[in-house]
Amino acid sequence: MVRRYAASRIAAIAGIGMGGALVATVIAAAVVVVVFARTVIIPPRVREQDVKILSVGAGTITLSATLDSLTPGRYSLWFDNEAGHARVGEIMSFTATRVSRVLLDVDFGDLTKATRGRFGGWFYLRPRELGYPFEDVDIDTPLGPAPAWLVPAAEGTDNWVIQVHGRAVRRSEALRAVPLFREAGYTSLLISYRNDGDAPRSIDHRYALGDTEWHDVDAAVSWALTRGAKKIVLMGWSMGGATVLQEATRSAQAGVIRGIVLDSPVVNWITALEYQGKANRLPGALSRAVIATISSDWGRVVTGQSQSIDLARLNFVERASELTQPILLMHSLDDGFVPVTASRALASARPDIVTYEEFTTARHTKLWNYDATRWNATISTWLARLP
Repeated sequence: MVRRYAASRIAAIAGIGMGGALVATVIAAAVVVVVFARTVIIPPRVREQDVKILSVGAGTITLSATLDSLTPGRYSLWFDNEAGHARVGEIMSFTATRVSRVLLDVDFGDLTKATRGRFGGWFYLRPRELGYPFEDVDIDTPLGPAPAWLVPAAEGTDNWVIQVHGRAVRRSEALRAVPLFREAGYTSLLISYRNDGDAPRSIDHRYALGDTEWHDVDAAVSWALTRGAKKIVLMGWSMGGATVLQEATRSAQAGVIRGIVLDSPVVNWITALEYQGKANRLPGALSRAVIATISSDWGRVVTGQSQSIDLARLNFVERASELTQPILLMHSLDDGFVPVTASRALASARPDIVTYEEFTTARHTKLWNYDATRWNATISTWLARLP
């Protein structure tokens, strides 16, 4: 009897232990889902500095070898947690662990004391660096005045391009495109939108991945029309691509949109989030749980969203038939953040309106940085062919 009792006690304790482990696993999984979901929709306060700064010389800089630091071209180098900014050029030499590049300029900060940084695609920080006349203007959006830069064409024109930057960056991202559009006879309007750090915040201070940000693009279109625009090209970078596609399909003013240029765009957020889940080693079930969390009303309890995101409405592989404007779509095979699969699928679904240009080693929104000649020529040729 004693032995049976002991055995039963041991079995019961073991059962409790197994049950406790299961509960702990479920709780851990739920925490991962919530953290990942919040990361997707909450504007980041800090950015990861994933490049080590090993040495700085006269016109040279040596960095740890990463996918970004080993990619040819011209780039921004942010350091000291965004307190410093430099510009680097072509690769001079490299090994398996380090790479030396041309140091073009240090805009601010003490690079000689910096130990870590990150690569960016901006390159230019302010429109005055381009040497063109420009205006600081405000766009009256549904949430209040949002600052923008207006760079007029060299001669009077009713052709405008409205630049819409991507997630977790600002309108400086689009300055790279101003020279080629100006040469093509376009006035450039580089806008800010809700929660980007320049424009007013939404009540919940959450990204809607384009599902609400398009209202600010719509306000910019209205403003441009009052300033003489008649034919407008929308250009979207990364999440800005998802946003301009919403404008093109949901706005009452869509008739003035002459064409759409997309650089490394999010054409379908579901595939993008699944890709990011794999990159972060999330099991498929957890990635699906993240998607369900940000797109369901019940998920708002943990994400803080004022409204859930309609991911089906952001899927332009499925909504391809609704698009009517000519589209130039540029994407790199090694993007690293947004896979090319949805871009390829959209191009395949709508070859009548989509011109697809695929790079191979340009990374995410760094196509201009990697090969400005090809990037500029692709856009210029496409603009010249617009009806």
